[in-house]
Amino acid sequence: MRVLVVEDEPLMAAAIRDGLRLEAIAADVAGDGEAALELLSVNEYDIAVLDRDIPAPNGDEVARRIVASGTGTPILMLTAADRLDDKESGFELGADDYLTKPFELRELVLRLRALDRRRAHNRPPVREAGDLRLDPFRREVFRAGRYVALTRKQFAVLEVLMAAGGGVVSAEELLERAWDENADPFTNAVRITISALRKRLGEPSPIVTVAGVGYRLEPVGGDE
Repeated sequence: MRVLVVEDEPLMAAAIRDGLRLEAIAADVAGDGEAALELLSVNEYDIAVLDRDIPAPNGDEVARRIVASGTGTPILMLTAADRLDDKESGFELGADDYLTKPFELRELVLRLRALDRRRAHNRPPVREAGDLRLDPFRREVFRAGRYVALTRKQFAVLEVLMAAGGGVVSAEELLERAWDENADPFTNAVRITISALRKRLGEPSPIVTVAGVGYRLEPVGGDE
């Protein structure tokens, strides 16, 4: 499990981070809302542990943006305010759980694990093709058991190709599904991304070019 801890008190943030790591929970720390949003934009987190009272943008605004992003990242709010009205407003913002300060680290760990189990029920299935394994929830790719580091765009392209089940996917469809509606249809972004993806995946390449049509995934290795 990987979590983002958003807490502006350095000693408390470090204590939470170190305590979670001892429980085999990877934790990154952000000391304000701006740093939190930056980390959220470049990393995939299983849960955000969010203090409401942080430098701008405050915790409430960060929660709104997490919800608006559509990632489905669960939010556990931390606050010194323990009134029912405060908790109600937090849940209305999109919080999945609430913990008031001071708290025991053990309780935080238990709540995080409960949230992770709950989220697991809605996780998309892991896709496999030959010796390729793609986990859309963890955003991880393995080939023959070896982790393959991909950029977000490379991951999105591979995910579309794997979902096609060996069918041919045109460059236009890849642009539509892995980029966005504003992508230039005359761009060479697809060709460049496919080329880089092939290099990351290694030889023999499982990505086959179908001349004049598009690309398809041909499983290599595995049990077939």
